[in-house]
Amino acid sequence: MTRAIVILLLPALSFALAPAPAGAADLAPETVASWDRYVRRTEQRIARELADPGRFLTLDFEHDAAGVRESLLRGSLVIRQVEAGEAAVPGGAIHHWRAAVLIPGVSVDRLIAALRDPERHGYRPADVLQWRLLSRQGSRERVYLQIQRREIVTAVFNTEHDVQFTAHGPGRRSSRSVSTRIAEVADAGTPLAREKPIGSDRGFLWRLNSYWRYEAVPGGVLMELESLSLSRSVPALLGPLARPIITRVARESIERTLSGIREQLGGT
Repeated sequence: MTRAIVILLLPALSFALAPAPAGAADLAPETVASWDRYVRRTEQRIARELADPGRFLTLDFEHDAAGVRESLLRGSLVIRQVEAGEAAVPGGAIHHWRAAVLIPGVSVDRLIAALRDPERHGYRPADVLQWRLLSRQGSRERVYLQIQRREIVTAVFNTEHDVQFTAHGPGRRSSRSVSTRIAEVADAGTPLAREKPIGSDRGFLWRLNSYWRYEAVPGGVLMELESLSLSRSVPALLGPLARPIITRVARESIERTLSGIREQLGGT
């Protein structure tokens, strides 16, 4: 299964890789507290949406839901930065994105099965150097991933994640992936490789949550991602230059990930 979690985690990784000084940035308690509050509000809203009997995807709760669904069913890939994205918090920045795509020619159960056993289906996600299943109990799993990003800067992280799959009636599933440990690796790929102190590194990626929904529709499965990540804040003087780059990199990362799932798992 382990690569299933790879698929669920990759889209948000580049959000936090902002151009920033190479020196260490410390993750402060007030930054974590602000992140926790943001996550709590987001998950409360997600819980309300998933409890709605008439609607399911996040996009169903937006004013242009019908048009977006029609676009997705025609094969478009929809990516949006949430208005509250790039939310400033003390000593950090929260990056919040949503995206959706139609995976054609599959059922929800078959898609989830492929995500939970991707090696058998020949899926090879980029950016993952190592992976290991730490534990599994029913629909809940803990995994280790060593992840590499090469956009703007090169960064390698040793990460652990708690992942839960949930059924919401026929043809509807969701998953929640929450990072429980993220450590940047210095001198990765060399004999000198070592972890930097957690919370005292370059500050590219301190937290990462990914929320996915899968809904059966005529012709396949609508798959939707909502991603949150926490990084160090962008220095004020770099903001006008850095933020457009961060946005572009994030959008391209999501597009690669969802397009890769569609191309490799669609029609299985």
